[in-house]
Amino acid sequence: MSTVGEVSRGRTKIVPTLIMLAGTLYCLLPVAWVFLAASKAPGELFHSFTLTFGSGLLDNLGDLFSYDDGAYGMWALNSLLYAGVGGLLSTLVSPSAGYAMAKFEFRGGRIFFVTILAGLLIPGITLAVPQYLLMSDLKLAGTQWSVLLPSIISPFGIYLCRVYAASTIPSEMLEAARIDGASEWRIFRSVVLPVMVPGMVTVFLLQFVGIWNNFLLPYLMLSDTRAFPLTVGLNSLLQRGSGSPSLYTLAIIGAALAIVPLIALVLFLQRFWRLDLIAGGVKG
Repeated sequence: MSTVGEVSRGRTKIVPTLIMLAGTLYCLLPVAWVFLAASKAPGELFHSFTLTFGSGLLDNLGDLFSYDDGAYGMWALNSLLYAGVGGLLSTLVSPSAGYAMAKFEFRGGRIFFVTILAGLLIPGITLAVPQYLLMSDLKLAGTQWSVLLPSIISPFGIYLCRVYAASTIPSEMLEAARIDGASEWRIFRSVVLPVMVPGMVTVFLLQFVGIWNNFLLPYLMLSDTRAFPLTVGLNSLLQRGSGSPSLYTLAIIGAALAIVPLIALVLFLQRFWRLDLIAGGVKG
């Protein structure tokens, strides 16, 4: 009977594993296609089996960075500006707001929390047009500020930091710091922030990836091609590709290069989550 039970449990584990493998292939195949297609010469892209390496990678890179006087490099710098600065500012705002909501009682705090939850339920696409109208009233539409400012506030980041602060920062530790004469700013800087580093890293990563991949907001806000991020710039390449098929190759290799910083960022930041797990194991 035990042997039959073990076989049954083994078969039960196989099904979730197969589902996970199928999901992994579903997610990775498009990425593999982009990297392999980026190595194809323009004449090879539509006339050869795509899931093989081509011979035009270096030529494609040269054509990409020389296109329109180095427009791709400018788009990449703009994406780094929007995602980097927006992610950093959001990482400063989110733990401050989340910690205050978790550890302080103040008038209107519950209303503020419900508003944050409502922000989680509203799709970002529905806010793009109101944000554009607001930036137009402020005379900021068409500038880089129109993309940066809406990226600072992240309802999900604030909610995540609130949950993280409530679960990892004991109120007794804060009271002990206050008894020792520490100001609220010093408590936040020296006690709270070091504990919230893993949560802040998560907020930064999610916000960076979200801003880096954002298309609709900069598409509505910006009209100057020199201020485009990669998403909008590559879309303009695809639109022009209908009259010049060689631009499809540039758009594909541009998309492949745009994935590399995200992969590097995840690999670099994962050590902070590992350190948090190790610290949790030591405390246990």
